[in-house]
Amino acid sequence: METPGSSTTISATLSPSERSKVFQKQYQAMNPEERGTFNNWSRAVSNLTGWGLTEREKQERQVLKEFESDMKDCRTCEKWRDDLLKTSPLVLFMSESLKKSGTPFDESNMPCMKCDEMRSGGFSTDGVIQLCYNRLFGKGHLETTIAHEMVHAYDQANYNIDWYNLEHHACTEIRAASLSGDCTWFQEMMRGNLGFFKHHQVCVKRRAALSVRENPNCKSDKHAEAAVNKVFKSCFTDTRPFDEIY
Repeated sequence: METPGSSTTISATLSPSERSKVFQKQYQAMNPEERGTFNNWSRAVSNLTGWGLTEREKQERQVLKEFESDMKDCRTCEKWRDDLLKTSPLVLFMSESLKKSGTPFDESNMPCMKCDEMRSGGFSTDGVIQLCYNRLFGKGHLETTIAHEMVHAYDQANYNIDWYNLEHHACTEIRAASLSGDCTWFQEMMRGNLGFFKHHQVCVKRRAALSVRENPNCKSDKHAEAAVNKVFKSCFTDTRPFDEIY
């Protein structure tokens, strides 16, 4: 290693303590300008690689990196959301339908947030659509997520939904999966699910059952599947506010 202002090389054959002494000697021989250059270089290397940092500094560095990554993902989610609210035909149609139902949605009640669960979004009964910036694969995925949650918001605004009633829950999940584009061929390919014969219906049933399974009143996978199967025909054919499946 050769430091600024020094022609002495620290040999790799020296012991750590000997190399440290040579390094100190070289550092002391630098003029103030050279020391400033070296200190800036050293800090940059430490921040980039973690070299020379204490355990606490390494932990703080990791937290800062995660925070910066989160903020970048969150800003991207907000940018995509705002753009989709202005340009996506699907989102614009659902926004207008919700407005007519007396429950308008815009960026103020669609926050981008970090989610622990394996989900890309959620709808809360107090009228908030949650968008999980750490679970999004792209702008198209966010468009589907917004539309999916808007169907839930539409159903709550127009129907007397009891979210703890598994059949009610199953019905809105069937409609959301079917009408939002959540079960398009591309979305299913991204999940590794490929099929041809009535695959849309198969996907809708599977996605709805997965969501119903999380209901606190659901006892098992079979319990969720039974609720979905019981209401599937009537809920799948109900495409409101669309004239047909998107």
